[in-house]
Amino acid sequence: MSDKNPFEILGTDKISTPGGTPLQETNTSADLTERITNIIGSANIVLFMKGSPEVPQCGFSANVISILNNMQATYNTFDILSDMDIREGVKQFANWPTYPQLWVKGKLVGGNDIIMELFETKELQEVLDS
Repeated sequence: MSDKNPFEILGTDKISTPGGTPLQETNTSADLTERITNIIGSANIVLFMKGSPEVPQCGFSANVISILNNMQATYNTFDILSDMDIREGVKQFANWPTYPQLWVKGKLVGGNDIIMELFETKELQEVLDS
């Protein structure tokens, strides 16, 4: 990890080839729990983040995107800045107060710190493959 920028876990400012697809909800009239469940179920790997894979809006989101892209993961993302109901609802749904949130096969893995630790210990690949 770079001493200059804690978000440069991969040692570069450049985000590797994107594997993330921003999710556009089709049924925003459903109840909030159903909407969240549908987003989480939209792919094996889902990242609730600020911004998009191409333009992350915070360093923590950019960091997790860099890690996932470095691992050549295929994943969906949801921009929590685009929908305040989802932004607040996912916090309660997951009982996890911060973003980004990484979900794998419907289960919360964690946020930036946990993802960094799993990446550094080489355990993240196992989690993504589980």
